Amino acid sequence: MKKTRKRYTDEFKAQAVELARSGRGVPDVARELEVEISCLYAWIRAANSQGPQVGSAGRRAVGEEAEADELRTLRGEVARLTLENDILKKAAVILGTKAPKGGAK
Repeated sequence: MKKTRKRYTDEFKAQAVELARSGRGVPDVARELEVEISCLYAWIRAANSQGPQVGSAGRRAVGEEAEADELRTLRGEVARLTLENDILKKAAVILGTKAPKGGAK
């Protein structure tokens, strides 16, 4: 019996890479998204070879230094959680399960 190969969209791969870059371990992200660890590492290598990533690094918070640091930290956390939520919703669709009710849309 031939094993069917799973196909993932470029958007899904990019979001998985960003999730892995957000500080969570690659094995944890791979397990959560139900992808092979080696695939996730390959996606990260491919993303790194494409050059620098455009992201929130260019944004600067205005205000006192401590408040600016906290604001940057909170913005990063919100971005990470939003990305995780989006990836989990897409994974649920791919796996044929329904996304949990409630929460953010």
